[in-house]
Amino acid sequence: MQPIAAAKQLFSGNSLAKTIMRTSFNNLFVLMITTLTSILTARMLGASGKGELSAVLFWPALLGSLIGFGLPTSLIYNLKNKTGSVPQLLSLALRIQLPAALLAGAAAWLCMPAWLANYDPGIIRVAQLYTLAAIPLTVLTNLVIALAQSLDNFGVYNGLLFLVPFVNFCILLALWQLGSLNVAAASAVSLGAGVLTLLWALIRLRKHLQLRSFTLSVERPILRPFYSYGARVYGMDLMGTLSNQTDKIVIVALLSPADFGLYSVVYALSRVFNVVQNAITNVIFPKVTGMENKVIIEKIGRAFRISMLGMAVIIVPSLFVGRFMLGLLYGSTFLAGASTFYLLSLECIIGGGSWILASAFNALGRPGLVLVRQIAAYLVTAALFFVFTPWLGLPGIAMALLCGALVRLAVSVLSFPVFFKVPLSRILFDSGDFAFVRQMIRNKRKSPSSAQKPSNEEALDYASNG
Repeated sequence: MQPIAAAKQLFSGNSLAKTIMRTSFNNLFVLMITTLTSILTARMLGASGKGELSAVLFWPALLGSLIGFGLPTSLIYNLKNKTGSVPQLLSLALRIQLPAALLAGAAAWLCMPAWLANYDPGIIRVAQLYTLAAIPLTVLTNLVIALAQSLDNFGVYNGLLFLVPFVNFCILLALWQLGSLNVAAASAVSLGAGVLTLLWALIRLRKHLQLRSFTLSVERPILRPFYSYGARVYGMDLMGTLSNQTDKIVIVALLSPADFGLYSVVYALSRVFNVVQNAITNVIFPKVTGMENKVIIEKIGRAFRISMLGMAVIIVPSLFVGRFMLGLLYGSTFLAGASTFYLLSLECIIGGGSWILASAFNALGRPGLVLVRQIAAYLVTAALFFVFTPWLGLPGIAMALLCGALVRLAVSVLSFPVFFKVPLSRILFDSGDFAFVRQMIRNKRKSPSSAQKPSNEEALDYASNG
């Protein structure tokens, strides 16, 4: 019974350490499901078909992020700081984002033939229909994810992240068995999985939504800080979106569907290195927002250092295993992307660490600092795309992304001594980190019923206080 009791202890409680751990496990399961889906579609559709499907699914993610206007992040920040109620803040977000979603869908319908000029007309029509329906879905899902984070309801948050790929994979598997798997069917399944999961989340959060309280009339003391913070964050979100998606725009415009299929496979496989760091970023911002500045910097700095140290330990052997898995799971055709996979893996770890540090700027009410680093990194990356891509092809795109990630990390680290008067050494190294890790290991080794066993909250406080 001890393993069962230990598992219950691990997955119960709402402390920062336990929430990050649960979210890391959830991200790992999401990655496994996403990888299985990628293998299934790559094997059944081939490199060209995989590239066509990736091109169809790409546009709603891009356009949905462009019309976010920083409002999901503002929802978290303002709910944590008790600026307004859930119905009031959601009303403010929806009155802007829903009309923007409809306009973005109409623009995408008209521009899709030019955007996908290298693709078959049938694929273009599928992309038009899918994008028109998926943009509003993306907007609503992003708001619900932010709401779950702001309410510390990471059960719904993790459920949203897990159920969409899980439902999608199950239905795709059934279609494959029936011999009906193609680009149009896979796109429809992706849309249906998103709708079903969103409905599930809304039902789980219904007591917080209070639909009768929704109104178009919101007091100015609530409206101004909500839109103001969103506007400040939007520049950061916009640059983050462009940084993450410009590589795909370049591939769609300059390279073939087969290249896009190859890139989508190695890119997805490289994201395995971002499981823990992504969990930390998504959990720590809503958890520390509203705390004292000193505590925010201590907790986020420690999360950054420990995650980077852990990834440095596992990166080298994992790269060799990753290349082996690339050939085993996807086939020898996809081994042509091995060098791209190596570069993207390094970019993933460096970029993940920089986003953990960016959480501190958002939580401290200084999102403009993130915007500065995003602009600097994007200018470097975009310029290098046109230098490296004609010369190296797909590895050139990965090389440009890696350079951009290094710029983001450098600007993030240097911002602490410049703007917060925190010594650089305090961000890069703290001997208390090793005491924290040892304490956490001891906690896991002890019996859950031990009266002397300190909780994760106590360990976290001990580590924060050095």
